[in-house]
Amino acid sequence: MSETKNLWGGRFTGAANETFAEFNRSFGFDRRLFFADIKGSVAQANGLAAAGILTTDETASVIAALGQLAADAESDPRYFDGSGAEDVHSFIEGKLVDKVGETGKKLHTGRSRNDQVATAFRLWIRDETETLLNDIARLQSAFVRSAEKYINAVLPGYTHLQRAQPVLWAHWCLAYFEMLDRDRERLTQSLGRINVLPLGSGALAGTGFDIDRESVARELGFDHVSRNSLDGVSDRDFAIEFTGAASLVMVHLSRFAEDIILYCSTEFGFVELSDAVSTGSSLMPQKKNPDSLELIRGKAGRVFGHQMALLTTLKGLPLAYNKDMQEDKEAVFDTVDTVRVCLRVAAIVLDNATVNETQTRKAAETGYLNATELADSLVRQGVPFRDAHEAAGKTVVYAISQNKELGELTIDEIRQFADAAGEDTLAALSLERTVAAKSAIGGTSPDRVRQELRTARRKIDELNLDE
Repeated sequence: MSETKNLWGGRFTGAANETFAEFNRSFGFDRRLFFADIKGSVAQANGLAAAGILTTDETASVIAALGQLAADAESDPRYFDGSGAEDVHSFIEGKLVDKVGETGKKLHTGRSRNDQVATAFRLWIRDETETLLNDIARLQSAFVRSAEKYINAVLPGYTHLQRAQPVLWAHWCLAYFEMLDRDRERLTQSLGRINVLPLGSGALAGTGFDIDRESVARELGFDHVSRNSLDGVSDRDFAIEFTGAASLVMVHLSRFAEDIILYCSTEFGFVELSDAVSTGSSLMPQKKNPDSLELIRGKAGRVFGHQMALLTTLKGLPLAYNKDMQEDKEAVFDTVDTVRVCLRVAAIVLDNATVNETQTRKAAETGYLNATELADSLVRQGVPFRDAHEAAGKTVVYAISQNKELGELTIDEIRQFADAAGEDTLAALSLERTVAAKSAIGGTSPDRVRQELRTARRKIDELNLDE
């Protein structure tokens, strides 16, 4: 077996210290790049063939063997177990040499692990980004479903966690839809910078063989080839950008989690989570806890930390490659795993959330959430807004002293502070009129929200998600 042989042993006469060797190994985690590296190695073989370095028979033999390695890994869950390989690249080369002999040793011609790993890493992140884009869209779909299900539900909107103005539940759902839409946009844009081929950069100076890099790029589905070999092997800005976009996904998921944690508390009572997405207490029998949402909120910091780790790792590295860059893999791998599971759990939670429309409406009708509408109704009577605002504030103080809501006051009581109040003023203070008045683009009026919801539904349907 050749698989445990280092790819750099010719310069050395002594054995490596065992602790050092284990510390240096990355196979325990970078084996996740196995299939991406196989794909890159097939393209490398074709590039070498086109350059006249591999014969037709050698190329066919190498590509067939690489295909068999991929098939073996697919079929055997213990395929990687027990290997002493330094990394996934030496693992593949060792397995390849076992299958095709000396021909397998030709595959690395003109290639360094530096450009090899950068290529496999970009291929892997590209594929995972596509998966995350679908996961985000599925969560967006869950928000659309909830909005459609509770299309008439009204709840308080908040500023400073104080009741502010009433909004539709569907409007709340679409706020997160918009955030997630920007997340998809950011990740999609990052693909353009991920999808650049570094293979052919060699260790740092380029390759001395006549390999058609653009042909290799086309085979692997890359949009461009890197234009500078130093940059091609030594930068990981694409990984930092990816974790940055992922961090913003987690910001939005964490805010959603916080909202629902509050809404399903006894103090709010707006939402009830089904037993399928709740946990209990080992001591207190009455408890029903939103643990999954708390975990989403907690895992956000973990993803933020990965981006900071990558920034810190890269900031002081001289050109070109340095072993510090081995630290990029685990940060990105865990980012992908964390964001993916959080997106999927968030969608499951939302599908298992019941809105208590009676409770949300009651909350929206109390607490003087229609005070702004009182001021606006005065403005419609010709009162300058600043004066109308002051009059509405004084009316609220009076209503509090009378233990009444604004809509319970008589027109004469309102005219004590706003003599311009008209006959329509009281009607304007109803919950329906207060919500319906916000009819400008982006507002929470039922007509506007239904229009935006149709647009969101159309976006989701066009993606043809397999739900």
